Amino acid sequence: MARRRPSEPPILPGFTHIRLLGSGGFADVFLYEQNMPRRHVAVKVMLADVVTENVRQMFQVEANLMAQLSAHPGILTVYQASISADGRPYLVMELCSARLADRYRKERLPVAEVLRIAVQIGSAIETAHRAGVLHRDIKPSNILTTAYGHPVLSDFGIAATLSAAASHDTVGMSIPWSAPEVLLDHTPGTVQSEVWSLAATTYSLLAGRSPFEIADGPNTSDELMGRITKARVPAIGRDDVPEALETVLRRAMSRDPAKRQQSAMELVRELQRVELELGLVPTQADVSVEEWALATVSDPGDRTIVKAVAPASAAGRPARRRRRAPALAATVSADSAESSTQGRGSGARRTSGSRAAALVLVIVSLVVIGLGAAATMLALRGDDAIPRVTGIQAAQDGGTIVFTWADPGLVEGDSFRVQVAGGAQTVQRATEIAVAAAPGDRVCVTVSVVREGRVGDASGEKCAEAGE
Repeated sequence: MARRRPSEPPILPGFTHIRLLGSGGFADVFLYEQNMPRRHVAVKVMLADVVTENVRQMFQVEANLMAQLSAHPGILTVYQASISADGRPYLVMELCSARLADRYRKERLPVAEVLRIAVQIGSAIETAHRAGVLHRDIKPSNILTTAYGHPVLSDFGIAATLSAAASHDTVGMSIPWSAPEVLLDHTPGTVQSEVWSLAATTYSLLAGRSPFEIADGPNTSDELMGRITKARVPAIGRDDVPEALETVLRRAMSRDPAKRQQSAMELVRELQRVELELGLVPTQADVSVEEWALATVSDPGDRTIVKAVAPASAAGRPARRRRRAPALAATVSADSAESSTQGRGSGARRTSGSRAAALVLVIVSLVVIGLGAAATMLALRGDDAIPRVTGIQAAQDGGTIVFTWADPGLVEGDSFRVQVAGGAQTVQRATEIAVAAAPGDRVCVTVSVVREGRVGDASGEKCAEAGE
């Protein structure tokens, strides 16, 4: 089949065309230089002969979704979206390398690198799911690499909201990385089908081929679909891939969606545990930790493994500057005024006056403080009082310390803010957190309840020491 000629690059105000980067079924991607600020960018331009009103709407959806999500370090950044003078929609995006899609076919990628990529892309997928968005085309060629070596997920062109996915609209698909229920048209996509695709992508990066592809064998679309919907997941065929990792991936690619990990984050956690078993530092899973960033999160309650960082010693901590209480400040000022006037002839009257003024200020300040304290106590006794976590328990589970606590009375919209001493902070709904720790490490956590942007009193600090 002859390849089509690339389209003509559009003239874009503020940009200078350099060369073609690649072509797809519906768009071409060009390298441009942006004039202000000056930088190289990738510009994805829709083909003129496929642009319909429906395509324009899909392109706008892609632009909006990527703009909404691209603050995540594992999702390709979109700078701008518009329509060229000749009527073709285009996206201006961060310039990244597509070399990974070639590398995994030509060379054996280290297991540690593949795990790192899988965790980072998995956290990007989890972020999209928490925002109510399905990607629907997770595969190796949609994982790009930034100039600093970070993997990013691209091409949300056929993405859909979780609610819209229930409509069973026909969408494009990449067969080797599509879940059985998608290929059988039982669903256009679910969270569980994206768990399957993430696992299939991870498998491909390790095996150098898609999971049901036969080397030097027949791999037509029909044959691949038949294997994916009926066959067992074959072994990866590498001595350096631990059985624990193959077990995780086989579970994620179960034909029955109910037997898979039920979220991208659950799969990410299991991949982090494999990293621990291999003696690797678990890759950080990037999910929102600030209250304002959780506005679109439906359920941030997944337990995440975080890396423990030893807290600084008391001697190494910078001293905090304390603000004087108003009454004390007034007293000090009055005493200073007194000492500065003594010995100048009429010090007795001024000293007496200063002391009287100081006494009045102290009394007024104490009254104000007392009123404020009373108001605070009344507020805390009201219906909107933020509950406090108590009774945190700790237990070791392999290479992690699991901290658990009872729900103190969360209401809709509440969450827990968990602070690991000297290290990570997470915001979640779950009443537990697992912290990776090496033998001998002492790990301490505190937990607060977050309600409507306000943070309640922290729990008492709970510490535990990791054993062998």
